[in-house]
Amino acid sequence: MSREIDIAALDAPPIDFGVPAGARVIVAMSGGVDSSVTAALAKLAGYDVVGVTLQLYDHGVAIQKKGACCAGQDIADARRVAEAMDFPHYVLDYEDRFNDAVMEDFADTYLAGATPIPCVRCNERVKFRDLMETARDLGGAAMATGHYIRRVVGPNGPELRRAYDASKDQSYFLFSTTREQLDFLRFPLGGLPKDEVRRLAGQLGLVVADKPDSQDICFVPEGKYASVVERLRPGSAEPGAIVHVDGTVMGRHPGVIHYTVGQRRGLGIATGAPLYVVRLDADRKEVVVGPREALLISRIRLKDVTWIGDGEGEDAARAGASVAVKVRSTRPPVPARLAWVDGGWAVDLDDAEEGVALGQACVFYSLDEANDRVLGGGWIAGTAVLCEAA
Repeated sequence: MSREIDIAALDAPPIDFGVPAGARVIVAMSGGVDSSVTAALAKLAGYDVVGVTLQLYDHGVAIQKKGACCAGQDIADARRVAEAMDFPHYVLDYEDRFNDAVMEDFADTYLAGATPIPCVRCNERVKFRDLMETARDLGGAAMATGHYIRRVVGPNGPELRRAYDASKDQSYFLFSTTREQLDFLRFPLGGLPKDEVRRLAGQLGLVVADKPDSQDICFVPEGKYASVVERLRPGSAEPGAIVHVDGTVMGRHPGVIHYTVGQRRGLGIATGAPLYVVRLDADRKEVVVGPREALLISRIRLKDVTWIGDGEGEDAARAGASVAVKVRSTRPPVPARLAWVDGGWAVDLDDAEEGVALGQACVFYSLDEANDRVLGGGWIAGTAVLCEAA
């Protein structure tokens, strides 16, 4: 049942999506507090809101558990929020698209000895591609999400910038957003701290105000990645040797899908000094280990690069433009230079980094005090020590 909201008492931030008053805004609703508040604020701002929730994977069956996203309870929660705020809500069956675009890629990437980021693939191939097409078909003038990132209109058009709340910033996972997509997308929570979002949800009386944040990848129960790969590719995880970087065979492993670059624990080998996974050779079925210093790399080769900075990205790379980069979502941006090597993108780090894994993302940021603007990024396809790569 819808109810009247005292907007003056709400003390909500003004929402201006840069589209005409009363225009239709499609809101991607996961059933969590962030997207629910996004939809509610858009409704209170006078837009014609339509909520859309994607049914992605085993809704309400295999992943009906605390902390999971895309579960059956999430769909019910999104529907209850839409009813309370009095706007239409639709559930779209995207299970086949999600399986083809995200889960299959997840399995293949692990089997190739790389470490995938399925949340990026979901944004890139499902939410910001397929769902955006649906949003346009529904007559949307814009599509809003609950991501913690800011969209700022600069002198050359919309720019993507890091969130106000650094602890919730999701820019690393949105690096492949294109300029065309950025024209259509809106991120109203990017300038708010998380506790403010929960406060607004409480004032609005939303049923999700105290709902825990999603922690797990929706199709990976309890973080057991290898079991998912084995289910998707039965019999494909083959055992092999654990080999020291000096060539010494240290032991055996049950399959490269159980390891990732930088891993120290769970190797099952005893030595006098700590060893880390340095690289994974899927073709040879080898897990290569070595001392911590063997993890250090200074050149990163990239594929499938997206550029949303000013000008042409290839020109910036050929000119050796200075940027900051993140090679893991939990790491701060560090100084680097773009490069163009053998007809492709590369990044040369000012200071060597450790634990850079194939399959992860290398995201470009502006080289300023705040490293605020997202310039794009690419998928890590190779690494090297710079003196060997030159």
